[in-house]
Amino acid sequence: MGADMTMSKGSNVPVPAPAVRIELGWGSGAGVPDADASALLLSSSGKVRSDADFVFYNQPAHSSGAVRHEGKTTSGAGVTDVLSVDLARVEPGIETVVLAASADGGTFGQVPGLYIRVLDASNGAELARYDSADATVETAFVLGELYRRQGAWKFRAVGQGYGSGLEGLATDYGISVDEPQQAAAPAPMAPPAPAPAPPPAPVAPPAPVAQQPAAPAPPQAPPAAAAPVRLTKVTLTKDAPSVSLTKQGGTSGGMRVNLNWEVRKQFKGWGAKLGRAVAMHADLDLDLCALYELADGRKGVVQALGNAFGALNQPPYILLDGDDRTGAVATGENLTINLDHIKDFRRIVIFVTIYEGARSFADLNATVTLQPQHGAPVEFSLDECTVPSTVCALALLTNNGGDLVVQREARYLVPDRGVSPQRTMDHAYGWGMNWTPGRK
Repeated sequence: MGADMTMSKGSNVPVPAPAVRIELGWGSGAGVPDADASALLLSSSGKVRSDADFVFYNQPAHSSGAVRHEGKTTSGAGVTDVLSVDLARVEPGIETVVLAASADGGTFGQVPGLYIRVLDASNGAELARYDSADATVETAFVLGELYRRQGAWKFRAVGQGYGSGLEGLATDYGISVDEPQQAAAPAPMAPPAPAPAPPPAPVAPPAPVAQQPAAPAPPQAPPAAAAPVRLTKVTLTKDAPSVSLTKQGGTSGGMRVNLNWEVRKQFKGWGAKLGRAVAMHADLDLDLCALYELADGRKGVVQALGNAFGALNQPPYILLDGDDRTGAVATGENLTINLDHIKDFRRIVIFVTIYEGARSFADLNATVTLQPQHGAPVEFSLDECTVPSTVCALALLTNNGGDLVVQREARYLVPDRGVSPQRTMDHAYGWGMNWTPGRK
């Protein structure tokens, strides 16, 4: 489907691919609010079966593996947030996958160039595209939906807005949302009811046996209906650079740390210069690493060099995934920190080095996301690099009385001649380790 075949609102097209990549995009710039993609898997009732059928930044993968929130990238003047949908794995009980976006800190009337594209996951071919041009005060938008028709999948351009944000959109489809305001409202209503209840209880002594079994039943109902979905997320900035994981609910399970990047496609030269630049960045290889200091004083590094990938269930309780050379949103560089062992950490510095393919971090857009298994994600972007840096401190995690505090560093360092990036990072943060050459 070419640019001249952009869909109109309400129209539909067949989706012949067994797996698709859903790209929601918009223009960036001053005063443009951030936006986030999400998906809701609906049954024939038009509602979700449970809160697990909601896929978004705090719940990035459906249990079936059919739908995933892959993440966001900025390129030039545009932003894209991506969902992947494996249509062959969508459970039979699901009839529709709603594809939506929610604005963070503004309305969609302030978001230029909002669109949705459906791409064949195998070859990137565009199967459908819908451009939204009539948004005003909406803070959430259903841009499109994938739905079943006679055993095949189709895509419909929807273009329906909500003024109540992601919360309104989610609750409209049957999601229970954990909002402080909702928790506060029932609380005042509850006390009046219990007050009259106690007098009748003492009046009928024989009844306690019957009443007591009935009383435990209501308390068990809330736990049975799984914990409500949390919509909160944390973005660290220069003005607000740190956050407590405890306050965000991130106190146990694994915390995935992801670095993804994209080369700015802006070159001042042409011809041979442009060719060299493209070739250089095509082979760009960044390495995510972590310096750690444990509570018992042991220190070390987790990195691909020397195959020091770490371990999750034994010291250092940090594990590095395989090496990624693309910076792709779906993968990027990842490591996992075991938050069940917060008491065993003293401090951790997460950093990135350029292994090959570039002389500095200039012309690189990079985003760091810390996603606890339980709790809100913490994300931040790196500042533009203006020095010949080959190593950048991303975040400092410090154990503060049993609470792991995340501090955005975004600190570019320039190694002295003959000094490795790792030793440079060690010196900057006072680790005091001995270093030897390593390979991967």
